[in-house]
Amino acid sequence: MSILKTYARLYADSVEQSLPLLQQLTGSTEPDLRFTDGEVELVGIGDFLLFAGPPEERAKHMHGSATVVVTDLDELMATLIAANAVITEAATPAPTGRYLYARHVGGPEVEYVEWKPDLVQRIIPQWSREPGGPA
Repeated sequence: MSILKTYARLYADSVEQSLPLLQQLTGSTEPDLRFTDGEVELVGIGDFLLFAGPPEERAKHMHGSATVVVTDLDELMATLIAANAVITEAATPAPTGRYLYARHVGGPEVEYVEWKPDLVQRIIPQWSREPGGPA
């Protein structure tokens, strides 16, 4: 299991208000990811994952301190359990693949995501050319 990407989470009222600065900071013209979860729009750009929407809806996502993309969610879960982490939300399908939340010993809660292969190839193309990367 490898970590492919780690996102810093940002929370805002509006994608339209927040996106121009993130584009400028990252040098990206378009987000890598853009989808909705209920009333919250999620936008991945550079190393930022923006959660935008009404405060009460955004609050449902704020328990995670980071979003970490991994190659194998099942292998990660075994590693987390062996390290006495608590799975706080079981592996669940998502538009990008699958995710789970885990609370590490000491308290931090992290969202872990296993992307669909096409996302890995599009967003992290060098991974598919590395030994051990997807075929």
